[in-house]
Amino acid sequence: MRKLLLAALLLSSAAIAPAWATDATVTIDNFTFAPAQVEITAGGKVTWTNNDDIPHTVTDAATPRQFKSAALDTGESFSQVFTKPGTYAYFCSLHAHMQGTVIVK
Repeated sequence: MRKLLLAALLLSSAAIAPAWATDATVTIDNFTFAPAQVEITAGGKVTWTNNDDIPHTVTDAATPRQFKSAALDTGESFSQVFTKPGTYAYFCSLHAHMQGTVIVK
């Protein structure tokens, strides 16, 4: 009985805890980053994959820049590991209206 009660308590607490992803995937298509905002834990990795017909980049909006991909052709990917909590804005340096955010908890 005690084990059953402990298991139920653990399951119920897990259900109300926030579910932060360790890693995230962002698709680049039709001149957008989707999803435009991802949330990961510190030490997690975000991978962007270009499914659009033209090249795009993933460029940190901060100065100095902590990350910047080369131009990604169709089917190519870029990954970045985020070690520190914070909010990281990024954009495509070829199409500045394309913007996204990584939130690291």
